[in-house]
Amino acid sequence: MRLVIYIFSVLFAVMSVGLFINYYRSRKVGMLLMGLVYGNAAGLALVIMHWWPLIAGFILAWVLRILGFDPDAPRKPNP
Repeated sequence: MRLVIYIFSVLFAVMSVGLFINYYRSRKVGMLLMGLVYGNAAGLALVIMHWWPLIAGFILAWVLRILGFDPDAPRKPNP
């Protein structure tokens, strides 16, 4: 189980770095917030060596996406 936590934590950290680079280029706050969520989830999972921070980070990132912080998320126009 530790190997799975290490693998997913590294993947989350890579996504975090990618989002930070994207934030640096585009200056969109959503990218910064999602990068912070993924990075904190990866770090917390490695520190306490448990799987639930990864699940919580993934859910929080989707909540941010649903709230419209991801600029690539399609938005429905208000009628």
